[in-house]
Amino acid sequence: MPWIQLKINTTGNQAENLGDVVIDSGAVSVTFQDTHDNPVFEPLPGETRLWGDTDVIGLYDAETDMAEVVAILASHPLLGAGFVHKIEQLEDKDWEREWMDNFHPMRFGQRLWICPSWRDVPDPGAVNVMLDPGLAFGTGTHPTTALCLQWLDGLDLNGKTVIDFGCGSGILAIAALKLGAARAIGIDIDPQAIQASRDNAQRNGVSERLELYLPKDQPAELSAEVVVANILAGPLRELAPLISCLPVSGGHLGLSGILASQAESVCDAYREKFQLDPVAEKEEWCRITGVKK
Repeated sequence: MPWIQLKINTTGNQAENLGDVVIDSGAVSVTFQDTHDNPVFEPLPGETRLWGDTDVIGLYDAETDMAEVVAILASHPLLGAGFVHKIEQLEDKDWEREWMDNFHPMRFGQRLWICPSWRDVPDPGAVNVMLDPGLAFGTGTHPTTALCLQWLDGLDLNGKTVIDFGCGSGILAIAALKLGAARAIGIDIDPQAIQASRDNAQRNGVSERLELYLPKDQPAELSAEVVVANILAGPLRELAPLISCLPVSGGHLGLSGILASQAESVCDAYREKFQLDPVAEKEEWCRITGVKK
């Protein structure tokens, strides 16, 4: 169905309150958009991170009387008469099809492809992981996931065990299994991530070789020849003593979810036990890899 979009520019400290006002005026949804498209990283739990100049965007049913909406908003103390706004009619589209058309198979390294289920596999002879965007927690489109997939593709995983610490969708563990790993272990604090990983492993025919655990349920003294953790810089630093114990001597460690400005502090947390490689960077995000001493 068609929609009407109302966009109001405001400041970051007023955006959330203004969003409530827009909802009260009849909007079915509200989104916040940075006017200058500045990146935002690592919001605190429960925090909605806003910017100095923020657009509050309300979406209304096409039958809405927008003159009445504008009059309601103009009477509110946050805005007042003559407030700056823009009203647009959104084209009626098949939004599900539009969304699906934006996703294509993606290649990582030399052998590995991540393919949405509705697309043809580009290279049947390659290592193909079938994973649909939006299923949960990572599908290869984010630079940190891409960095980890490229790293896994470059390793000899044949017959090895891989631990995916913070497994999310299971994309890294599943990719490792399809690249030749004998066994993979996924660990995540979110039960939904465990379920998403389980479903994706079944879809890719590797569920019998993937073990999934919440931290409270994982076996004691886990170890593996390859350990990958694509989470965030803060947890990577805090959990360094735990994560450092997972690779066997001579085993490989890959860390991501790290901004370039955070790389040195994360390296410092692991340098004592690992011979670290040069930091790899992609679009302001980094991957840190090394071998256990």
